Amino acid sequence: MITNRRFFLQTLAAAAVMGSTSVPSIAQIAKKPLVVFVTGDHEYSGELTLPLIAAELEKNYGVRTKVLKTVPDYNGEKDLPGLEALRDADLAVFFLRWRQLPQDQLDYIDAYLKSGKPVMGFRTTTHAFNYPPGDPRVRWNSFGEFAFGAPPGWGGKAQHTHYGHQSSTDVTVISEAAKNPILTGVTPFHAASWLYRVLPDYPAKGAVPLLMGKSVNPDKAAIDNPVAWTWQNEWGGKTFLTTLGHPEDFRQESFQRLVINAIHAELGTPVPKKWKGKIDINVPYGHPK
Repeated sequence: MITNRRFFLQTLAAAAVMGSTSVPSIAQIAKKPLVVFVTGDHEYSGELTLPLIAAELEKNYGVRTKVLKTVPDYNGEKDLPGLEALRDADLAVFFLRWRQLPQDQLDYIDAYLKSGKPVMGFRTTTHAFNYPPGDPRVRWNSFGEFAFGAPPGWGGKAQHTHYGHQSSTDVTVISEAAKNPILTGVTPFHAASWLYRVLPDYPAKGAVPLLMGKSVNPDKAAIDNPVAWTWQNEWGGKTFLTTLGHPEDFRQESFQRLVINAIHAELGTPVPKKWKGKIDINVPYGHPK
């Protein structure tokens, strides 16, 4: 994604070529909300799918974006440069899995959460961090719980698990939430993601479940579980989390609408009245060589 200054210069040049005098100022550009995507999930290609969402936001929805990626690649667990961008973010979107970031990088996330600004998360963000017992950063293993009202990491007392890699999920709208703006244009769809178990203790008290998932071909006795919800965390930040996020989910138009709608709702702006059309997202699962 591009910086304000670079965007301004490109816009000025284009306007000059076209003979236009209607050029937005840097101040006008800066008024556009900034969404920072924080990626690094080992498995689900979030650092490939989310830049396509970011590009769509910039092209069609008047949103500035910045995408952060782990170093040296999506497997990099201990370095995620650029998190200082969260200081200027209007929304932080996380798609992480089992990171062990240094404290100075965690400090940016901590400050963002405590600012009360909104947060959004995908799938493995329920277990975004994986510090060993005794590590002073071990509380971050519960990031999913204190940021999103999700289970506090994988397994444990919450028995946070899934129903097998050969399964998939039928997703339906929860009738009580049908009028929620985030669900505008969202109809039942089939998700490639194997269903995450979050019940009975999650999502946390006060959460508003939006979508329900039913496991197809589970490897154990399965129950239906919420796959998307909103909540307010202890710092007053609006939250949206979905336990979906397989790259094939991003090909589904209903899922794309869910994501675009949720980003607008998190920013406190109206959900788009007109859908700009299906986004071309064709990203592989598991980063094949």
